[in-house]
Formats: sequence, C-alpha cells, structure tokens
Amino acid sequence: QVQLVESGGGLVQPGGSLRLSCAASGSVMGIYAMGWYRQAPGKQREMVATFTNSRKINYADSAKGRFTISRDNTKNTVSLQMNFLKPDDTAVYYCNALEGDSDGYQYEYWGQGTQVTVSS
Repeated sequence: QVQLVESGGGLVQPGGSLRLSCAASGSVMGIYAMGWYRQAPGKQREMVATFTNSRKINYADSAKGRFTISRDNTKNTVSLQMNFLKPDDTAVYYCNALEGDSDGYQYEYWGQGTQVTVSS
C-alpha cells in the first residue's frame, strides 16, 4: 500500500503561481511513476503531468510551457510548479502513483486532492 498526501493548493490570481507537493509513504520501493491529475466541476479527471522512474515526463497540452513536474526519489515526493495560472486551471488536483510488484501486478493510488482556484 502507498499513501499519498498533497499540499500547496489555494487561491491565486490569474497570472500567479502555485507549487503543489505530494509525499508518498508505505511501499514506496515499488513505485514506478508519479504524477498529477485534476478534475474541474462537471468534467472528467484529466492528466496534467507524469514522471516515470526512467525520467520520462509527459505534460498535457494545457500544461506545457507553464507547469513543471519534478521528483525527489530520496524523499519520495513529487511536485508541480504551476506558473501563469489561468481561471481554466481551477480544479481539484490529485497526486497519483503507480506501483508494480514482483508478480507483475500493478496498483494505482490517489491522494485526497487539493483545491486550486484561479480567480481575481
């Protein structure tokens, strides 16, 4: 089992910045990817950015050039630096982790979510 705890959400004006952080605990040795997803009211949850153990990084088109994902494997954390925020970025942001075990099973974990509101 992996537990994920997010922090760093809040209210910010358009054009501002926020940094989200997520700390993983539990069976972290099996984690092979971590990332951020978001869900706006009335919309489906969508990928924002992911970071694999092989250092492959993916960004949603909406995040490219504005958001930066980073991982610290020594601390089992993943962060999302969000710059030039727009009202359309308003959503609950979720930390995600993928774990694999020696039998080939894969598990997916989610944090509790942190609210990001971009508004003047």
